[in-house]
Amino acid sequence: MLVQLNRTDQNEAFAPNRFTGRADVNTPRPEPVVAVLGYHGRVAGLGAHLPSGWSVRHAAGLDDIRADDIVLISGAKVLDVVGARAVLPRRTRIVALVDDDAAAELVAGVLSAGADVCVRGGQPAILAGHLVACRRRQLTDRWMNLEIA
Repeated sequence: MLVQLNRTDQNEAFAPNRFTGRADVNTPRPEPVVAVLGYHGRVAGLGAHLPSGWSVRHAAGLDDIRADDIVLISGAKVLDVVGARAVLPRRTRIVALVDDDAAAELVAGVLSAGADVCVRGGQPAILAGHLVACRRRQLTDRWMNLEIA
């Protein structure tokens, strides 16, 4: 991660590279956590396909989800996603896992309800790829929405 700072002491309030926040690049980010809601057996082998440092935990419910978690709803239905999106912060990524033969209406429904991704099946390697992509988008959104004071 590169951070460009002004090299002058002048106050250049409208300079495009002006950075007033604190960037501590030496502090490691917290490792990603995938919080699983729903059927746990469908994601049993997921941890072996995630990058080093990632963890998978089974959440007891929506109250057990932290804002930076990636939420994986296994066996997702439209109402599951609607409920999760209503309760969780907007920055929380929601991945809906549906059956291989799920109807197109279900896929469209969970995406319209607020899921960031809908994955059919549940092959661990493919699911892990979608989760990694979600994490990248999550981090990108944070940098894009950085408020400069």
